Amino acid sequence: MINDSPKNSSNPIIRFLNINTSGQTSGRDLPLWRQLLIQLLCLFILFTVMFPIMYIVTLSLSSKTTRPSSLQLIPTEISFIAYKQVLDHPTGNPVSFIELLRNSVGLSVGVGLVALLVAVTAAYAFSRFNFKMREVLMVLVFIPLLMPAVGLSTPLYLLLNNVKVVDCGEGVKAVMPLFACDGGAKGKLLFNLRDSLLGVGVAITAGALPFAIWNLKGYLDTIPKELEEAAAIDGADSNQTFWKIILPLAAPQLAVTFFIGFIGNWQEFVISWLFLSQPKDYTLAMTLYNMTGQYASSIPWNRFAAMAVIVALPVAVVYIALQKQIVGGLTSGGVKG
Repeated sequence: MINDSPKNSSNPIIRFLNINTSGQTSGRDLPLWRQLLIQLLCLFILFTVMFPIMYIVTLSLSSKTTRPSSLQLIPTEISFIAYKQVLDHPTGNPVSFIELLRNSVGLSVGVGLVALLVAVTAAYAFSRFNFKMREVLMVLVFIPLLMPAVGLSTPLYLLLNNVKVVDCGEGVKAVMPLFACDGGAKGKLLFNLRDSLLGVGVAITAGALPFAIWNLKGYLDTIPKELEEAAAIDGADSNQTFWKIILPLAAPQLAVTFFIGFIGNWQEFVISWLFLSQPKDYTLAMTLYNMTGQYASSIPWNRFAAMAVIVALPVAVVYIALQKQIVGGLTSGGVKG
């Protein structure tokens, strides 16, 4: 029998606060000074988390473009002029806010759904089937998790930059490097996969798959195989079992995986900045950075803060919409019967 008493705990904070991790002791059983200490610690953590949010929101409600000389968490004035300016003219380029929003939403949701579909099928295969070199393939899939995104950007850049659509003349088009124009002619470049949102989506999907597969495989391992065996006895084939039994049971973890992927895709900046060159393909995250580069000598801090608030809002909306599934996926340790 495991003893969960504070004295036997390996965590020094638990021993210091005398917290019983077995769950049988309530906070009211602690001494008053320990309760106050825990509450002060929670308030400190809350303030640390909320401080930058409050500061950015306060700064975005200011009509002044200069950075305030003193620290203010409560706005002395409320002005939405910065939000209006950002929505009307987000950048110095002739690109509207709607175009930037469409690029960000399309990239984040599209990559999230594609990565989720590929990851759940791959995770199911790793979880249920014993095939040749299964362990080796799992290691190869997880290796990219050990490398930074910048380290993978160079080979992806070179790979996608070679995928082009060229006009060879006389109505003949070729997809390089699979096909080439007759006589070795270069032809007129019509499309470069690297310099497009599609190419960025392919690169981001490749980087998102390892974590998604690992996360979903661990959850699928907890689903009893007896459920699939019972479905097979009832006449269900493997496809019906996967779509009608496995996926509904894995819905909470699917929501968690999609949410984590959505956050990463929405805030993705490095690959987009390296690959894209046309302002019409820029995302909101790129625009946020571009505001500091565009106004290098005089940064409009209220507009910068307003754009930061706008960029953060969709993530909060997605979390609120999927809150139940996300919390369920994070806290579940098995399958409920």
